[in-house]
Amino acid sequence: MNNPILSAETISAGYDGRKILSDVSLTLPEKKISVILGANGCGKSTLLKTFARLLKPESGMITLDGKSISSLPSREVAKTLGLLPQSPVVPEGIKVTDLVARGRFPYRRAFGGMRPEDFAAVEEALELMGITELADRSVDELSGGQRQRVWIALALAQQTDILLLDEPTTYLDIAYQVEILDLLTDLNKKRNTTILMVLHDINLSARYANYIFAMYQGQLEAQGAPLKIITPGLIKKIYGLDCQIIPDPVSRTPLVIPEGRHHKTIQP
Repeated sequence: MNNPILSAETISAGYDGRKILSDVSLTLPEKKISVILGANGCGKSTLLKTFARLLKPESGMITLDGKSISSLPSREVAKTLGLLPQSPVVPEGIKVTDLVARGRFPYRRAFGGMRPEDFAAVEEALELMGITELADRSVDELSGGQRQRVWIALALAQQTDILLLDEPTTYLDIAYQVEILDLLTDLNKKRNTTILMVLHDINLSARYANYIFAMYQGQLEAQGAPLKIITPGLIKKIYGLDCQIIPDPVSRTPLVIPEGRHHKTIQP
């Protein structure tokens, strides 16, 4: 792992002439787990897509080791940057091992088959995600949590230094959410993979992230370790939510307790 540096330099981006991101600059902490937080429509997924080269910035630049990512060959980028998009479509009838093997495309020669190192990478990815026993199952037959592990295994089979995930826990129940985040933490520790995720759950983000980027109306409002930046003031600003913050009794990270109109703080 050479731990390349991925950065956004004053990027602005959007869709159909509507600007979503405005002059955003940030650098991903190497070998860490980072999470993008913010309200719906603030630009979280747009930022991730811009990093992944799925969306071209209107201005500014995404750089990989100081080079504009748009100038790099697609195969080279795919060997460095893995992406799990939001709600990926499963090819009908495909087996788990065949889907995961698609992660080896950047390494395969034109019209060439799988080589021993490709099979080894697929096997390792299945093992890391704990789904080796599902290898010959059809992806259509799997539960939501199992499918998500298969998609992450596909990204792992690319053997990239950086992994981008757009809402990897959405639509999963709490047990599967924790399982997926535990597995990603294992990956980060075993491979030193730099991970950037978009998540909606503030408390799980604070528990699992080493670093948080808080977005507000298309701009970077705050960034830093959860203990430093998760405050009632920040939550009020980016979500419009009154809250109390206490230490998580399990992880000692910030735990956000929403107030709401019917459950204001009880005064002693």
